[in-house]
Amino acid sequence: MAAYLVRRLLVSLLILLGVSFITFVLLYALPADPVRQIAGRSATAQTVENIRAQLGLDQPLMVQYWRYLTGLVQGDLGRSYLQRSEVSELIAARLPATLLLMAGAIGCELILGLTMGIVAALKRGSATDNTLMIASFVGVSAPQFVVGLLLLYVFAVQLKWFPIGGYGTLAHLVLPSVTLGIMGSGWYSRMMRSSMVDVLRADYIRTARAKGLTRARVILRHALPNAILPIIAMIGIDIGIFMGGIVVVESVFGWPGIGQLAWQAIQRVDIPIIMGVTLVSACAIVLGNLLADLVTPFIDPRIRLR
Repeated sequence: MAAYLVRRLLVSLLILLGVSFITFVLLYALPADPVRQIAGRSATAQTVENIRAQLGLDQPLMVQYWRYLTGLVQGDLGRSYLQRSEVSELIAARLPATLLLMAGAIGCELILGLTMGIVAALKRGSATDNTLMIASFVGVSAPQFVVGLLLLYVFAVQLKWFPIGGYGTLAHLVLPSVTLGIMGSGWYSRMMRSSMVDVLRADYIRTARAKGLTRARVILRHALPNAILPIIAMIGIDIGIFMGGIVVVESVFGWPGIGQLAWQAIQRVDIPIIMGVTLVSACAIVLGNLLADLVTPFIDPRIRLR
């Protein structure tokens, strides 16, 4: 286990290094000039050049990247060009909202997706199976902003069960979590159905049934732990996606997460914030996949980490 962790952490560091370099190069190649955004339209050419020199943006690409990398090793994500605040502080201020939305969305995905997938597998070929798979397809295909606006109109405006937007209570969390969960549950349900159908055909399931075990015990004790393994890997990916922020959903519901911070930075070409959010998202994806790999052997002891 220790050797596996060390190897994975080294690979993760290389991945993060590659992500940082590619993102830095792409931002460097942008036609938009962040200095112009800072100086304003009425600034003179001399003022623009002075600001460029102060920020070090007049240096060659590799010099800028090396300076950023040395700061990153020391835990410095840089300073926002426009907000004049440390990027780490800006991200940390948005992190609780993002983590809360991530937990709510993943919980909603699992409840809806696993339930639909298991029922569809047990009712394979029936009208129930077809209906649930059509519903999952609709959930995956529906644009998130449309789903979000519909939920807002029905449950916030008409029924007044939930607040229209904002952040601060569990009531604010429900609608954005369900919006994200509807799309994610479609993927989870289809994956769960496919995995469960394969498991239910296995010899050990037939043996368990022949021993006289109840249907519920066969499903919960023998089928589900093996069928759920692909879902764990998907959860690891979702952690990274949600940590990067879901811009559309956050905008619809006025959720003050990292996604909105990134979108504002993109509009203003605030490169340090864009880099910071990208690296946080990459770290979340790497750690999410690592956690998924570490949890898998506890569910299926036959799996060994090497």
